[in-house]
Amino acid sequence: QVQLVESGGGLVQAGGSLTLSCAASGRTLSRYYMGWFRQAPGKEREFVAAISWNTASTYYANSVKGRFTISRDVAKNMVYLQMNSLKPEDTAVYYCAAQYVEEGRTVIVVTSPIGYAYWGQGTQVTVSS
Repeated sequence: QVQLVESGGGLVQAGGSLTLSCAASGRTLSRYYMGWFRQAPGKEREFVAAISWNTASTYYANSVKGRFTISRDVAKNMVYLQMNSLKPEDTAVYYCAAQYVEEGRTVIVVTSPIGYAYWGQGTQVTVSS
């Protein structure tokens, strides 16, 4: 089991910045991909960003590329999402998620929530115009 706890959400004006944090515990994360997803009211959960815990390779949704940065701190077992130039359409509940990659698996889909078995409780981000 992997436990995930998000923090750092809040209310910010358009153009502002926020950094979300995700504290992970319970398992060694070397075989995991960590992702951030978000869900706005009445909409499906959508991919925001992901990072390989082992290689630190990063992946971004087109809508946040150039504005958001995902990173991890191996020593602290933390994942971060630095969000700059925030827009009202970034308003959503943001979730941290973990996807285990079995040895030998060559196809890894980081953009779908289906592959992630572990989820945090979410943190609200509201961007005012």
